[in-house]
Amino acid sequence: MTDREGNSPSPADPAAAAAQVPDEVLVARARARDEAAFEELVARYEDKLYRLAMRFARNETDAQEILQDAFLSAWRNLPSFEGRAQFGSWMYRVTVNAALMLLRSRSRHPEVAVDEIEPTASNQAVAEGGQMMRANSDWTQQPDEQLQSEELRKHIQISVDALPDGLRTVFLLRDVEEISTEDTAEILGLSVPAVKTRLHRARLALREAIGRYFSG
Repeated sequence: MTDREGNSPSPADPAAAAAQVPDEVLVARARARDEAAFEELVARYEDKLYRLAMRFARNETDAQEILQDAFLSAWRNLPSFEGRAQFGSWMYRVTVNAALMLLRSRSRHPEVAVDEIEPTASNQAVAEGGQMMRANSDWTQQPDEQLQSEELRKHIQISVDALPDGLRTVFLLRDVEEISTEDTAEILGLSVPAVKTRLHRARLALREAIGRYFSG
């Protein structure tokens, strides 16, 4: 292709050209052990996956370890990746698994019997519609209220940490990362109804936890 004056265009910037290559092409190359192709995939998803790892670990050291484990696992298992799911969804699943393995190995997140928690009417307004993570967004920022806001955030985080793995993972993907129900189901290998059920149970448990905070 030439311009109006008959001159050939200058070579495209290699980084820009790589960014235009579809994931599917890069995955095919990476499966053939093309390290440059895999590095481009890492560059595309690193920030999103690091943010997800931080949701689980809540400290940079563990998040970095989770991310490294996830990408190492992905590189090792790419030959068996059949492409039935999107590569991004597959990487979310690999990262979730890496996060759960790390946390279980350290026994930092004991599970609780969520089935025993029943919602109460007193806290419906606090967390209606799954918005409990934003419950303090409209509060004025006077010193006393700032302290209460921080205490509430800590209480919510502890309550999230106490959820069983299956409920916590769905809650983090859907309500915190705001990934669609359909994509969450694909990432976790669940049906859409199963995702909705787990999300509902997680929200009920967190509403009850917030209710105990305000009534305590």
